[in-house]
Amino acid sequence: MEWKIHRSLQEIPREAWDALAMGDFPFAEYDYLLAMELGACVGAGPGWIPSYLGAWEGARLLGASFLYQKDNSHGEFIFDFGWARAYHEHGLNYYPKWVSASPFTPVTGPKLLIHPRADREALGHALLERALELRRHEGGSGLHYLYIAEDEIPTFRDCGAMIRHSYQFEWRNAGYRDFQDFLEGLRRKRRLQVARERRRVAELPVEIVALTGAEIEGEHLSAMYGFYVATFHKKLCSPYLSRRFFEEVHARMRERMVLILAKRGGEWVAGSINYRKGAALYGRYWGCAEEYRNLHFELCYYRTIEYAIRHGLARVDAGAGGSHKMLRGFRPELTYSAHWIEHPGFREGIRHFLEKEKAFIAEELAYAREHDSFRRSAEREAEAPERE
Repeated sequence: MEWKIHRSLQEIPREAWDALAMGDFPFAEYDYLLAMELGACVGAGPGWIPSYLGAWEGARLLGASFLYQKDNSHGEFIFDFGWARAYHEHGLNYYPKWVSASPFTPVTGPKLLIHPRADREALGHALLERALELRRHEGGSGLHYLYIAEDEIPTFRDCGAMIRHSYQFEWRNAGYRDFQDFLEGLRRKRRLQVARERRRVAELPVEIVALTGAEIEGEHLSAMYGFYVATFHKKLCSPYLSRRFFEEVHARMRERMVLILAKRGGEWVAGSINYRKGAALYGRYWGCAEEYRNLHFELCYYRTIEYAIRHGLARVDAGAGGSHKMLRGFRPELTYSAHWIEHPGFREGIRHFLEKEKAFIAEELAYAREHDSFRRSAEREAEAPERE
């Protein structure tokens, strides 16, 4: 077996990379990561300098890990700004650091990419050991794997990583016949709220369409990019992703994309972009040219749930943040990241912080799950199903 470090994904054949096991996770696919490169979303300018670690057996790629050397913590969504500030206050450099994550994409998925015919356990450990060697050789305060898959946790722990907990909101399909069937599983207050919001949107002078694959044309992509940029500008932020990135994923991954767009009088006025793979639908970005009450909930949540039910998908991952999602049928799910810190003093301090943070998150999750939007058995027995 030969180990190589590739500074661009273009050094690796597409078919070799995509032969690695990724499950329902589209954000480690060759075309997605390459679109980040070609769109200049990663590189020296944004502070995401890529290195792709590969284990080769002749022309076959047995395993890989996508890594970035970073001089900032932007676009990660597992927040360590406090760690960086503490380093600075003690006269130490937190940056550069090394990160394995799909850039600007807070979605859980495999980070140790292993060929289905390779020894998953042995190669997973070897990948992490090589990644740690790379960090030591090229410098940096630590190594961080973000949004790792739950079944990868034992491998990371075996290699000495500290595991950090966070959570995001997902919708799970309980075999619903249609949206109304899902709605009837919610508590009365939430059921009435969702029905009211949908009625208000139905009364708007807009037409809503869901487009996939070849249905997505240049005009739709251009409109969606405009909505994406507008969202960042409203927050007084610069957008992470470029128009070239949008063009590349449209050209390379159109079959994975699901656009839900709203039109008024021949003009697109709002939209959400989602990616579908296997049994999962991933909500990524939303934006609008005109503000309409409740349209955000319709395009980002209710239409994606409808789409998932119609196509028999198991879940909708709504991305980072937003406890308002819990009011609309999404439930909190734990997410995990793995961290190695070089400095022994800070390593112990961060370890203690993570233990306290885990306990706090466990309490938050317990409360959230007790007070989510779904009816309990006693409520179902006491309340006959009704249709709003």
